Amino acid sequence: MGEKRTVVVRQLCEKRFSASNESGETVIVDGASPAVSLRPMELLLAALGGCTAYDVVDIMKKKRTPLAHYRVEVTGKRAKQHPRRYTHIHVVHVGGGEGVTEKQFAQAVRLSHEKFCSASANLNAEITWEVRLEDAPDAGA
Repeated sequence: MGEKRTVVVRQLCEKRFSASNESGETVIVDGASPAVSLRPMELLLAALGGCTAYDVVDIMKKKRTPLAHYRVEVTGKRAKQHPRRYTHIHVVHVGGGEGVTEKQFAQAVRLSHEKFCSASANLNAEITWEVRLEDAPDAGA
């Protein structure tokens, strides 16, 4: 049997919860209005972005071309009918660094999305991606 993980979700107020893992790290899951943290469906996008980012950084490091700067922008389109799942998710990987080529970067992103990203494999949505190579990070991003 595979690795088992447990997260405990506790109600803080009507539609605001804390989610804690076995190590005690906690995030707020917010359905209240106004929200003070990420909503559950935003957390799904964040999980996908974090999962693929982890893979890409690791792959680029192994290729001996680490990214000097990197961000992942994740946009999801939801169905109009309940359960209002994501039907399409688009992931934009933006980064660069000395010696990083668009070909290497795109290969790392493709490997993440097609082979390694567990979050992606668990989502029932069409997931597309693109790569943008930048010389320097955008100060506003």
